[in-house]
Amino acid sequence: MLSFTTGRSLDCDHVSRRSFLQIGTLAGLGVSLPLALSAKKASAAPAAGANCILIWTRGGTSHHDTFDPKPDAPVSVKGEFGVIDTALPGIKFTEVCPTFAKEAKRFSLLRGWNPKNGSHGTADQYVMSGRPVSQAVRYPTYGSVVSHHQGFKSALPPFIQLGTEVDRRFGGGSPGILGLEHGPFEIAADPSADNFTVRDITPPTGITSERIDFRKKVLARIDQLQRRGEIQPAAFDALDENYKTALNMITAPETKGAFDLSKEDPKLREAYGKNKFGASCLLARRLIESGVRFVTVTDGAWDTHQNNFKSLKDRLMPRVDQGLPQLLIDLEQRGLLASTLVVWLTDFGRTPQINAASGRDHWASAGYAIAAGAGIPGGTVVGATDGEGGFVTKDEYLTEDIATTIYAKLGIPTDLIASAPDGRPVRLIEGREIKEWM
Repeated sequence: MLSFTTGRSLDCDHVSRRSFLQIGTLAGLGVSLPLALSAKKASAAPAAGANCILIWTRGGTSHHDTFDPKPDAPVSVKGEFGVIDTALPGIKFTEVCPTFAKEAKRFSLLRGWNPKNGSHGTADQYVMSGRPVSQAVRYPTYGSVVSHHQGFKSALPPFIQLGTEVDRRFGGGSPGILGLEHGPFEIAADPSADNFTVRDITPPTGITSERIDFRKKVLARIDQLQRRGEIQPAAFDALDENYKTALNMITAPETKGAFDLSKEDPKLREAYGKNKFGASCLLARRLIESGVRFVTVTDGAWDTHQNNFKSLKDRLMPRVDQGLPQLLIDLEQRGLLASTLVVWLTDFGRTPQINAASGRDHWASAGYAIAAGAGIPGGTVVGATDGEGGFVTKDEYLTEDIATTIYAKLGIPTDLIASAPDGRPVRLIEGREIKEWM
């Protein structure tokens, strides 16, 4: 986390006057902004390419019971759900995906994904970076690569994560070798709550803009006195850059406006769904509009080893079936879909056979992914699985291929090389583009 004090600025009371005032100005606001702010000055020039909203359903969403049903399989495989027609002739989804079925021409469905992994934690690392877990290298997640390669576009960080549903045991969703300054600015609060505030950005009660301005002026006067005897002016300059960047983020109009969902039409908020997932999708759209390059929306509890059908029908799918299609509709109506890639990824697929607890277990050989925007051809289905949904039989693509396609859409060169902490060159992207999405 970003620190606004230095180890060499102590007086006899162990805290310098300068540091004390900085604490009063920012830390007193509850600020603990990520080190991404310290990278703003040195960030790369803005590059061409789409923005991205990544939907991550943690746990492993069942492909059988959503977008790749097997109605002709035995009951022990096809499960409890019936199937429904979609807007695409001959393509069926299960009954718990009615809005996706209606809006099927807005996105592309990959039925030919082979996860090649069936373990939690490793899935978060593998699927969210395109590189399998390595003991030697911590590969960075997509948003961190975007932050590293493209940098800031506004006062807001280039990479923001909504929700905390990412398993980080193996580095999932993390910046890895790129360093903490390219990690996500993580927002844990529920944006659908009436009292929604963003920690580190929203000043506490009683801290007005006038008080912030006053502290800035006092700090400047102390600086003028203290710097005359300071033997490390370059260190102060670097510290000030971080400080100014953080303060700019807090006070910038686009920051305050981006997180204020009350500005949205109540009917639109209802259309997204008055729940955490729906509000997060709406907030993701607002963040993209405000200059954030990459937003990850996380949602948990998809590891349905038991009560798979009840969980999907009553709790898990309704909020996504409402919120995600509405996000695509909203982006298109605002002219943003052409420049915004929306991708829904999950850990892996689930077993063809239903277990004794009315659930499905982990499955490493078949699953699905959904993509829209940024030139993705809507209304397409890529690949197919066998009669029980266990193995890909047509147009198989791997996680590395999804990653390569994402990066291509975002304007990231596929031969991008990063440096490990020990100076070794590391290739970040290995795979082939999904030709049907290009």
